Amino acid sequence: MKSKMNFLLLEYAINAILRRGKKNIFILLIFSMLVFLLSSVLFISDSIKLELNSVVKSLPEITLQRFVAGKQSDVSLSRAEELLSIEGVKSAIPRIWGYYYFKVAGVNFSVVGIDAFEDQYKESLQKIVDSVDVGVLEKNSGMIVGEGVKKVLEENYYKDFFNFVTAEGKWKKVTIAGVFSSDISLEANDMILLPKNTAYEIFGMDKKMATDIVVKVSNPKEIPMIVSKINLLFPDMRAITKDDIRVSYQNIFDYKSGFFLSLFLICAFTFFIIIYDKTSGLSSQEKKEIGILKAVGWSMDDIIKEKFYESFIISFCAFIMGLCAALFFVYFLQAPLLRDIFMGYSKLKPDFILPFSFNVEMLCLLFLLSVPIYIAATLIPSWKASTLDADEVMR
Repeated sequence: MKSKMNFLLLEYAINAILRRGKKNIFILLIFSMLVFLLSSVLFISDSIKLELNSVVKSLPEITLQRFVAGKQSDVSLSRAEELLSIEGVKSAIPRIWGYYYFKVAGVNFSVVGIDAFEDQYKESLQKIVDSVDVGVLEKNSGMIVGEGVKKVLEENYYKDFFNFVTAEGKWKKVTIAGVFSSDISLEANDMILLPKNTAYEIFGMDKKMATDIVVKVSNPKEIPMIVSKINLLFPDMRAITKDDIRVSYQNIFDYKSGFFLSLFLICAFTFFIIIYDKTSGLSSQEKKEIGILKAVGWSMDDIIKEKFYESFIISFCAFIMGLCAALFFVYFLQAPLLRDIFMGYSKLKPDFILPFSFNVEMLCLLFLLSVPIYIAATLIPSWKASTLDADEVMR
């Protein structure tokens, strides 16, 4: 009998929602919009954090750059051999790389020179190099590109080749020999891999020089000591550790999170205006309805249960609608406009796909800060009205 009564109360609650359709639809839409906005920002934030953490994990322990008069300059390849004399240094790998600005599309490509006989500074890059014949690439003047680069080139009618402008102002035609993918789209999406000799020609570099040197260490705990030894050996070189990059990423992300905080405060203010309206008292129609229910024999518990069902249906449906809309907006539409809060409005790099990330803890917190509060805001004035006599409520 008790379960049957609960079913009837649920049916009555649904009918009550339908009777006040316009008001409840407005609340449903506002509620779901707030959940959608906050959930979207949370999804974007978690996706970018996931990408950045993946990038940081793949980075070398120490990156060495040479500076002359405050400007980064090329470093001699001979210094890599000298670095091996420092105790604790596992390897020192010179890198040939740089940014190439594609004026037509307004984006920067990361051009990296590779050599089949040299170890790469990260495992993901080593796997790509092992999967291609670098000798054939050099012989045929070819390159392999990331998925984002391939998309940009095709949009600008470069399907089989690309014309680089070298440092001497001449055209360098390089064929597209293949496309590679990576688990870290933020890192590899804009990357072009080509033989070192081709990279030297594009950048106009001396073949005895490198852009920077990547240092791997045997014991990560010894990084501060190794950095101090490198600074003594080469005072004109700056050592950038993985922790330095992690802190830099976090500072940028914390700055961007200030926009999220402002957005959250606006949404919270709007939501609590709705809550204030609910707790300030019931409408005359709702009070009259409670009075009639008490007059026909409904107990206070029945009225509270019915109001609970009513508020739960509205708030829970709004939460699910907002959450589903946010998932579709972020991971299917790739969050147009809103992702620029964190990524910026510059188009200097090809777009990358936001990886799926579902933070259960944050969504549970969002649920607890919305649905239960709305239910409580509905139950409190209903409870106050149900404690009064029927004739007093209807008056």
